[in-house]
Amino acid sequence: MRTVKLFALLVSLLSMLTAPVQASRIKDIASVQGVRSNQLIGYGLVVGLPGTGEQTPFTDQTFRTMLGNFGINIPANERPKIDNVAAVAVHANLPAFAKPGQKIDVTVSSVGSADSLTGGTLMQTFLKGANGEVYAVAQGSLIVGGLGAEGNDGSKIVINTPTVGRIPNGGVVEREVRSGFGASDYLTFNLHQSDFTTAKRMAETINNLVGEGTAQAIDATSVRVRAPRDLDQRVSYMSTLENLEVQQASASAKIIVNARTGTIVVGQNVELRPAAVAHGNMQVTIAENVNVDQPNPFGEGETAITPQSIIDVNQEDARMFVFQPGTTLNDLVRAVNQIGAAPGDMIAVLEALKQAGALSGELIVI
Repeated sequence: MRTVKLFALLVSLLSMLTAPVQASRIKDIASVQGVRSNQLIGYGLVVGLPGTGEQTPFTDQTFRTMLGNFGINIPANERPKIDNVAAVAVHANLPAFAKPGQKIDVTVSSVGSADSLTGGTLMQTFLKGANGEVYAVAQGSLIVGGLGAEGNDGSKIVINTPTVGRIPNGGVVEREVRSGFGASDYLTFNLHQSDFTTAKRMAETINNLVGEGTAQAIDATSVRVRAPRDLDQRVSYMSTLENLEVQQASASAKIIVNARTGTIVVGQNVELRPAAVAHGNMQVTIAENVNVDQPNPFGEGETAITPQSIIDVNQEDARMFVFQPGTTLNDLVRAVNQIGAAPGDMIAVLEALKQAGALSGELIVI
């Protein structure tokens, strides 16, 4: 009931948004093709743990390899106790135009059976890109937001995730990723949300400032803009373009339904066609009673146990709502909310309306 009321409130607020959508800067709705971050990943060891590490074959192998790099060789028949060591995966995002010597944040995650990474230090770890080349080196003390504790009887408590930590500025960039920012006579803007109208408006906005024919909408996502080849001029040119404001087009009518959680999100332009909706609730209660029949004190009968089933069916009066042309989803929600429908009932009504062709919008169930 509370969820339906909240949903009705959201739809009511949505119906009030009749004014045009506020203009947005190009930098907020689009990105430049070729200017992006790159994912890096590595494998390493976290040491210095207070007995919360692990004793696994791959951790043992990694530990031996690390000591071997320092000229320390452990006999093959000996297995050192390394409860203060954990094997981890290290990943980071390398921003566009990152230069050697700059620092980036890294995330460290346990890949074995370590209980916690709290108090540990990441040893020097190479971070590689998708092409296998090393682009950064990570090392440093971990900041872990989780907490874990375990008793002698096996009981334990875990708060958040103690097996994942971060190292702010823990990675040092060693190699630059070349971008195509200055390799062509054009810059291409890619919209975060594809829309033909928005792409057309973006091209028109740029042409109104720079000159007709400078920008061209290629499709619903990309707008190609002619740009100077000189890098200094191109940066200034890009700074001007990305701060231009573009009137975004209204989104298509959609209803997003999460059947698992009962969450319903309704787009602004969703309307109903003429339809009649009937709603009724049925409640079935089944109770099992056991009756004991006791014979007379001086009789020769035997005690008997008789089961008795009671089935109670309650069905509320079904109510039918008739909607005229132009009715909004807000009207439907208000009507269904008056009879106390649950989120599941609302989802069923929406699906039935869509099947009947009375819902002017795309119904997406996730």
